[in-house]
Amino acid sequence: MPLTLDAPAVFCVLVAGTLYVRAARRRDWPPGRTTAFLAGLATILVVTCSPLAVYDTTFFWVRAVQTVTLLMITPLLLALGAPIRLLLDTVPARWLRRHGRGPLARALTFPPVVTVVLVAPVLVLYLTPLYDLTLRSPLADGLVRLVLLGAGFTYFWTRLGLDPTPREDPHLVSVWIAFAEVIFDGALGLVLWLGPLLAPAHYAAAHPGWGPDLRTDQIIGAGVLWIGGDVAGLPFVVALFVRWARDDERRAKQLDVQLDEAPPTGLWWENDPALAERFKRR
Repeated sequence: MPLTLDAPAVFCVLVAGTLYVRAARRRDWPPGRTTAFLAGLATILVVTCSPLAVYDTTFFWVRAVQTVTLLMITPLLLALGAPIRLLLDTVPARWLRRHGRGPLARALTFPPVVTVVLVAPVLVLYLTPLYDLTLRSPLADGLVRLVLLGAGFTYFWTRLGLDPTPREDPHLVSVWIAFAEVIFDGALGLVLWLGPLLAPAHYAAAHPGWGPDLRTDQIIGAGVLWIGGDVAGLPFVVALFVRWARDDERRAKQLDVQLDEAPPTGLWWENDPALAERFKRR
């Protein structure tokens, strides 16, 4: 099985993993979060050093797998590790604490903005000459990978809510954003499936003589981006609903405690904090 070595990627993964593990050992950090974060780093090595990296300029579908991994799988695992919360618990980070909930941060994490941040990089990559450039320029390829990783992490960071975020939007908003992402995945998949070939001259010259032909290769890649992107997003939907249920359970317990501690005066709905506030507005 052919392998390759991406020295910058390996170095960054080792540094990030070492810093995270050292910080987690200094406090009572959940092992599950450490496992998720390290698994996310491991997927970066899979993308950059495994056969996926060897054939990423040979077959269209291989690069599509890399795109889905860097946009949907790696960022989700990193976000499940709650690295920002660990950072804030380990170092002072005064600037981040001061500006983390400021107007600019709230505007940048506004749900429609987050949706654009998630969807736009993939559309720009595959519907502009940028894709052909990434096949010829390692620098452009590396920058695009960083953008995909950053866009995916921004999405999962703000939607999961395990880390402190500038905004606290309802969980239903995250469901709608996930639904919008599914629609865009489908549209892009259809365009690549039925549309013209991307970088045909490059892939014709790089074809090793085995494997799918150019049209079949792009059809497989379109399916990876469409169906693979949706399947990769299922764990996020599950995690989102689990967190939604836990938040509802926690709020219910808080209300029960408040009702038990409050003296029973007036009608019963006047003792419920949520209903009392609603009737007060009326």
